[in-house]
Amino acid sequence: MDQAVRILTIEDETAVRRSLVAHLEDLDYDYIEATNGAEGIDLFESSKPDLVLCDLRLPGMDGLDVLSTIAENAPDTPIIIVSGANQVSDAIQALKRGAWDYITKPIVDFQVLDTAIERALNRARLIKENQDYQKHLEALNQELSVALGQLREDEEAARALQSSLLPPPEVQYGDFLFRRQLFPSLLLSGDFVDYFPIGDHEVGFYIADISGHGAASAFVTVMLKTLFEKHLDAFQRAQEEVIRQPHEMLDHLNRALYQSPIEKYLTIFYGVLDTREQALRFCSGGQFPYPILFDGEQINTLTSHDKPVGLFEDSIYTQHQIDFQPIQQLLVISDGILELFPRDSARRRTEWLLQMVTSGAPSIEALVERFDIENLDEIPDDIAFLSIVRGEQNE
Repeated sequence: MDQAVRILTIEDETAVRRSLVAHLEDLDYDYIEATNGAEGIDLFESSKPDLVLCDLRLPGMDGLDVLSTIAENAPDTPIIIVSGANQVSDAIQALKRGAWDYITKPIVDFQVLDTAIERALNRARLIKENQDYQKHLEALNQELSVALGQLREDEEAARALQSSLLPPPEVQYGDFLFRRQLFPSLLLSGDFVDYFPIGDHEVGFYIADISGHGAASAFVTVMLKTLFEKHLDAFQRAQEEVIRQPHEMLDHLNRALYQSPIEKYLTIFYGVLDTREQALRFCSGGQFPYPILFDGEQINTLTSHDKPVGLFEDSIYTQHQIDFQPIQQLLVISDGILELFPRDSARRRTEWLLQMVTSGAPSIEALVERFDIENLDEIPDDIAFLSIVRGEQNE
């Protein structure tokens, strides 16, 4: 059971104070009473309340001085002034010194007080959540900074680490066979592929291409894997469902990467396949070439996509859904494949890619052989393949 909210009431008039605490008790708030400013400061420091209700006209220490002291020492604690001094100058001065709200006495309608308390507590909660999130990001960045140092010290160890983060080359989820293959242009890859079960009948999967090459880009794949695992773990503990909603997941990734000190961005296609309903929810953050769909007779592409992730703070990501029932295979390839074609427009190279894909079996092995990737002396850019095939097929 959640701990009750604790409210400190600083009020010298006994009748008013008793009226306030009786109302707070009816609302199941814990309450603490102080009859003057000095006592209020002592109780605040010893009990750490979640919210303070304070009068302005107090014996001894003035209410404004109490307000200034609390606001200076605990700026994130809501302070609501409840005063019979109904003067605009008092309200202005109180708000300048850190009050969150101002209510005049006598309180005729306690709903006004209830609304002010609820609004202040919600604001305080949001501030704390944002602080916790920032602390989490700072801790994550520190962890990632350590990981980046390790990558730079030993690229071979880094490659082993990166390889360990990849899913198995082939996994069957229900009626669908997931496969992946990765060809780095350097020792470390800026491309990454992953797939994982979400609950009993959904599978999340993504293919990502981080800007640049080498250790820094490979490091972002570690960060990417960590962020996905964080939201997957939160789902498994029934705390959130961000991992099930591709547009929300990309929004979280965008904010985390944009706020990161690493000056990197990425393109990504993230989908959640419902193997029971055979429906695909997806969101594309600049993925190119477009994902390719086979229905057994013809191919189509998923052309809907938004901006890359981590490039713009205010990027908005749109979720789409398609019926996966008629689809026999989904194939996603990173843009490194386009570097194997002669220099030309992106549109022309995409047309060549579709011709190569449709000229024979669309399996990963067949495409690797068709492009002769394994025999290339040098791969111009990282190339990643992600394939989802209905049923067990010997590719």
